Amino acid sequence: MKWVTRSHVHVDRVACPWLIKHFVDSQAQFLFVAASQIEEVAKREGAIPFDAPGAELGHKGNKCSFDAIIEKYGLKDKALLRLAKVINAADTNRMSDDPIATGFEAIAEGFSLRFPDDQENLCHQFEVYDALYAWCRLEAARHP
Repeated sequence: MKWVTRSHVHVDRVACPWLIKHFVDSQAQFLFVAASQIEEVAKREGAIPFDAPGAELGHKGNKCSFDAIIEKYGLKDKALLRLAKVINAADTNRMSDDPIATGFEAIAEGFSLRFPDDQENLCHQFEVYDALYAWCRLEAARHP
C-alpha cells in the first residue's frame, strides 16, 4: 500500500512510517509531497494520507498522528504505547509530558539537518526508533 504525507519530515512524519512498516504494513511505500498536493496524490496513487490537515490519521486534540494510527489499527503493545508517549510529547511540543521528549526532538532536528531528503532521513532515523522501541520494551518488562 502507498501512504502519503507532507515533505520535510520531522518527529511524527518519521514515527508514523516506522510504526506503519513495523506494525501495520510491512510493504508500505511512502510518498512525501507539499501539503497542497496530498489530496491529489492520494487520489491518483490510491495512497492513504497521514499527518496532514484533514487526514483521518492526523492530529486531533492533544493526539498526534502516531496516536491516531495506534488507535485505528488497535495496537496494544505496552512498549509501543510507551513509545507513543515520547512521540506525542515531542511532536506536540509538550516536552514536560515526557522526560525523553526534549532529547528526542533534538535528535530529530539533527537528522533533518543532516539528511534533508525525506527517504534518506527515514532510513537513518528508523535505527533511532528501533533503539528507542527496544528501550521501551525493556521498560515494559521492568514495569508490567
